[in-house]
Amino acid sequence: MSTDFYDLIRRRRDVRAEFTGAPIDDALLERVLSAAHAAPSVGMSQPWDFVLIRDRDTRERFREHVRRERDTFAAELSGERAETFRRIKVEGILESTLSVVVTYDPERGSPAVLGRHAIADAGLYSVCLAIQNLWLAATAEGLGVGWVSFYREDFLRGLLGIPAGVRPVAWLCLGPVTHLQDVPDLERHGWRDRLPLDAVVHNERYPG
Repeated sequence: MSTDFYDLIRRRRDVRAEFTGAPIDDALLERVLSAAHAAPSVGMSQPWDFVLIRDRDTRERFREHVRRERDTFAAELSGERAETFRRIKVEGILESTLSVVVTYDPERGSPAVLGRHAIADAGLYSVCLAIQNLWLAATAEGLGVGWVSFYREDFLRGLLGIPAGVRPVAWLCLGPVTHLQDVPDLERHGWRDRLPLDAVVHNERYPG
């Protein structure tokens, strides 16, 4: 049994400060996006789209919005938590080569999406599988990915012209990196530690 896949999972990181800004070969980018598009989806609906953002002005406008949202969150913190958060970089929007915005279209495959009748969010879960495929493929290719989550969905819809019924799920910064950190940023900065496996595995019933 090869351990390469498990090593890849362990090496995957949410990248912020390590982007070089170097160009990405078109064929390499297509391989990464093809891996994302190969993800399984409920009812074979393939409800994702990938919007590639290279324009500097668009990225600067988004970064300014993210900064405002970071400040809003920071204002809720105090003491040691505030100091810890101050040291954490939350985005690499301008440092990365490009950004990939991944969206969810609930109408894709409608009106009868096989497997979604009882779990409305199954399509959204499918998009998350595509994002994970993209992330692992990028890591295997020596690229870094950073998921920016400090934004309001309505702002991003307006910025990119996304229709009202389509949900922007992720703004992903993508590009070559100097290295991947051995320890995830939030753990390295003392924000949160990873739980041990036995704390989240339960037999037969959820713990009461």
